[in-house]
Amino acid sequence: MHLDEDGAVLIMHYQQMSPLRLLLIDDHLMVTEALASRLSSAMDLWVAGRCTTTDPSLLDIVQGVRPDVITIEVEPLGPAVGETLRAIMAARPEAKLVVLSSDHDLSHAIEAARIGVHAWVAKEQGAAELETVLRGVYEGKSWWPPDMLGEIMRELRADIRRAREDGDALDMLSPRERDVLIGMMAGKRGRQIAQDLMISTDTVRTHTRNIFAKLDVHSRLEAVRVARAAGLHQQEPGG
Repeated sequence: MHLDEDGAVLIMHYQQMSPLRLLLIDDHLMVTEALASRLSSAMDLWVAGRCTTTDPSLLDIVQGVRPDVITIEVEPLGPAVGETLRAIMAARPEAKLVVLSSDHDLSHAIEAARIGVHAWVAKEQGAAELETVLRGVYEGKSWWPPDMLGEIMRELRADIRRAREDGDALDMLSPRERDVLIGMMAGKRGRQIAQDLMISTDTVRTHTRNIFAKLDVHSRLEAVRVARAAGLHQQEPGG
């Protein structure tokens, strides 16, 4: 086989880049195996692990696989959707979480958005569309079904309004988002915050966007002003 110069450079590029590490969580093993086979054909994606939501070692697997992106089918979880998603995110804060589900329960999608899930993808979507979402999420983007997005945004705005009326907008922030905000209050830039919290700069950017959205601000300065007004103390995370 003969490769021209452009082809050789492309192959070298893929050989040098680190593939996106995926963990697939789904109780339907045949579906998971088929999806893993399809995704593994992409040179920049690597299915590093697969498991079910009922696996007693689920959180150990999440930590051990060290995924960049986690997909999870939430339909079997029922009322435990929020609890399970929070536990997974706590076990691997660096990972982007994508719900890949046949669940069309809007209340579950709203809860997932509140928790900080990065995307919600219906299983009916094609593999090519899923690959696009996975790559986008890894780069710090989000994706929600258009038919859900309007109601999700209305609920999140209502959360902001209620928090402001109650006098503590910071209640909407996750523990990690509060850590990032404390770093901002100390005048640290994204890279320094990432080093302090042992997370990636992309994750810091994602948390920063979430902070801006939840506090209804448009800059670090405004976010810090709101934090100080709400009584958040400037201290090292965990201190």
